[in-house]
Amino acid sequence: MTKKIVVTGIGATTPLGGTAPESWTALLAGESGVTTLEQDWVAKYELPVTFAGQARVPSADVLERREIKRLDPSSQFAITAAREAWADAGSPEVVPERFGVDWATGIGGVWTLLDGWDTLREKGARRVLPMTVPMLMANGPAAAVSMSLGARAGARTVVSACASSTESIANAYDHLQQGLADIIVAGGSEAAIHPMPLASFAAMQALSKRNDDPATASRPYDVTRDGFVLGEGGAALVLETEEHALARGAKIYAELLGGDVTSDSYHITAPDPEGSGAARAVVSTLENAGVDRDQVVHVNAHATSTPVGDIAEYRALKRVFGDHTSTLIVSATKSSTGHLLGGAGAIEAVFTVKALQERLAPPTINVTQMDDEIDLDVVVGEPRALPSGEIVAISNSFGFGGHNAVVAFRSV
Repeated sequence: MTKKIVVTGIGATTPLGGTAPESWTALLAGESGVTTLEQDWVAKYELPVTFAGQARVPSADVLERREIKRLDPSSQFAITAAREAWADAGSPEVVPERFGVDWATGIGGVWTLLDGWDTLREKGARRVLPMTVPMLMANGPAAAVSMSLGARAGARTVVSACASSTESIANAYDHLQQGLADIIVAGGSEAAIHPMPLASFAAMQALSKRNDDPATASRPYDVTRDGFVLGEGGAALVLETEEHALARGAKIYAELLGGDVTSDSYHITAPDPEGSGAARAVVSTLENAGVDRDQVVHVNAHATSTPVGDIAEYRALKRVFGDHTSTLIVSATKSSTGHLLGGAGAIEAVFTVKALQERLAPPTINVTQMDDEIDLDVVVGEPRALPSGEIVAISNSFGFGGHNAVVAFRSV
């Protein structure tokens, strides 16, 4: 029998705020978390892009010094978000062997890896820190969350580029259905605002180059969009069976209906221009959840602000929803946060859950001239009220390599 899976806690550290409530409030206010980079390495390496969505609250303001020293920034963001989510869920008493972690990252410990290489080249092998490998591992954030919270039912890691944390949430749903745990912390984190990824993304013409006005650089669906904005941070959701949540008297934000993943098998960086793989992910997610397509009211779109990506996602939605597409209430929250890569799906899932809970779709900022090729009802200006009654929302994530992941939530 299918179990009902619910969200009982949320946490986040993002370019908009150091917590989930702070990030949500700033999002509703139409703020941008994108700023000019002040680090000296921007000029040193003559980077063509000089801005990003940096975490609003530094990890050093939240974590102990020993944690900062022993964890890559991607793991620092992970435990910050996971601890908040766990506390928000009431720090439930659970048998450790029935408590799991499904976490994700797109790149992992890039700062640790490249700092370690610099140390080796400049100072020799004896100066390389012994914790370098544990810190740079892609499973480092999952391990850090597991050890911080005492979860022993598995600390699983997904690495599927920008689809990573949405895939982790979908996996967590499956693991709860399979009875592998009673409660799971799921999410993702990324800390890739480093000169090498910035230079690489810029070289492939993927990043916006609006150095003179960073706050307006991420502009999904706008005819003048010229690329995405790199962001950093992390987000977490506490997921459990409804039976488990009710037994402990937990508050419930929303129901997780599940998710699915597909692959394009098209190109290593470009999406299938017709959105066929993305469409299959949406269709299978809704079919597995037993949801009719016209029940979907709200979409938190992947919408990175790239010329080809935004149109491909629109075509995917059109394939799935047909005439209903123009009635979907769409938010593109990367306009405010930038693109958190492997952490993007998690923060956007948090925003989707909050939208259902508060019946408010957050605004998409920086849209001044909508692309005529994209016929979507995008929320701009003020937040948009969502209908009363039972409604469904989906959150989309698509990544390099042709990875597609979608999750669906229902209001409670």
